[in-house]
Amino acid sequence: MARVTVEDCVLKVPNRFDLVMYAGQRAREVAAGAPLSIERDNDKNPVVALREIADETVSLDHLRESLIRGLQRHVENDEPEEDKELSVSEQVWTDAIASRNVESELADAGLGVDEGEEVVEAGPVAEEE
Repeated sequence: MARVTVEDCVLKVPNRFDLVMYAGQRAREVAAGAPLSIERDNDKNPVVALREIADETVSLDHLRESLIRGLQRHVENDEPEEDKELSVSEQVWTDAIASRNVESELADAGLGVDEGEEVVEAGPVAEEE
């Protein structure tokens, strides 16, 4: 193939805008030192990229994923965040609220409630009118 045209590549990638994005990504990869899948024949990187797309020697899925990764500003972390460690009293309060048995949990932990002090259990909050 002496020359490559957009018409040669549109058969492989029907959307011209996608084609331009894929060819640009592949040209950047070639410029960064990625191995070529065709002979260069003294062509510049964008022409080599278009020829590779036309000859189907590069994976369009790979180019799509590489393009997306290159344009991302925020990278999601797949690992779950570690819970921060709570102090003993914070853990007791958390357990007490979760079990809704505040008085017995606090008494077991030695954090009893003073005489005459009322313990309010967690529950749904009523809406004000």
